[in-house]
Amino acid sequence: MADVSRRGLFGAGAGAVAGVGLAASVGLARPSAQAEAAGVSGQTYSPFGAHQAGVTTPTPAAARLMALDLRAEVDRAALGRLMRVWSTDIAALMAGRPAAGDTLPDMALGGVSLSVLVGLGPRVFELDGLRQRTPVGFQEIPAMRHDRLTDAYSGGDLLLWISADDFTTVAYAARRLVHDAAPWADLRWSQQGSWRGIGKDGQPATGRNLFGQVDGTGNPRGEALDRAVWSEDGWLTGGTQLVVRRIEMDLDEWDRLIRHEQERAIGRDLATGAPLTGGDEQTPLDFAVLRDGEPVIADNAHSRLAHPDHNRGRTMYRRGLNYADDTGSGLIFCAFQSDISKQFIPVQRVLDDFDALNEWTTAVGSAVFVIPPGMREGGYLAQGLLE
Repeated sequence: MADVSRRGLFGAGAGAVAGVGLAASVGLARPSAQAEAAGVSGQTYSPFGAHQAGVTTPTPAAARLMALDLRAEVDRAALGRLMRVWSTDIAALMAGRPAAGDTLPDMALGGVSLSVLVGLGPRVFELDGLRQRTPVGFQEIPAMRHDRLTDAYSGGDLLLWISADDFTTVAYAARRLVHDAAPWADLRWSQQGSWRGIGKDGQPATGRNLFGQVDGTGNPRGEALDRAVWSEDGWLTGGTQLVVRRIEMDLDEWDRLIRHEQERAIGRDLATGAPLTGGDEQTPLDFAVLRDGEPVIADNAHSRLAHPDHNRGRTMYRRGLNYADDTGSGLIFCAFQSDISKQFIPVQRVLDDFDALNEWTTAVGSAVFVIPPGMREGGYLAQGLLE
């Protein structure tokens, strides 16, 4: 009965999110200095602020990405009702409270680094009156020569990206949010991944993909991150654009390589993440260094081809997840940027043509989403688009 009455309430098209203001205080959805010092686990993030949590907040151990398709009858007003429902759910869950109508309230916990990121797929902008509000540069990824895409991990009208310290919390939040979306949307695909963002000393670390590579070293920071990631485009100001690529890795063949061959393909030392030209993980790559007349960092090394110096300064903010399941093993590669057409696509074309890692990697899934800005207390996600 609680669910029926709750859907009836939002079906009436209430203009603000009931109960949203009961959660955490207003603030940017970034970790505080105190949270960064404490590490990547045991945190409580605010659902309110200029940006959604789950973009630049530290990557906790467990995550699930889920794409949903809107039902044929859903229009702009109905999508607004779904966003109101999800917004109240997210505000409660991130604060450690059960969502309204929850039959398992004891599952709700605070201090588990829970964040829920919501995205909008291309078909949302085909709804009544929204085509002209499509963000500049937002588009599907064109076919790439090495892609072997499947419908099982591609596309989607909506995205939920749920992250937490443990998979129990992730599964609980996913169950609640998918259940509450049922009047408007159906699950299309689900991908589950993990990340170890803590080093052997217990301190925050960059993390490694399943090739053993330290992955994410070159992420922009500070003002460079703001320029690369956050939109200044009308209603999307404070939001961003996201590319999700499921990259299958041929680990059996990779493991047959000697370590020198692996490092040559990447362009970095596997043990430390340092460039092959020397230094530590954060040392800039020196592409001019030669050994026996050949570049130390090979012309087709992944780190060279992906570097901003070889892409007219283009950069993105990457947030990866490792997966290993009955479909295979690999990386759920996620990249945030303010303009997919000018950032991800040109860089990916270069990698598709020349990257040494193409021999052991294949994209089997691809999706793009607009990530609305964070919500204010008393408001709801994507309000600037849908109101």
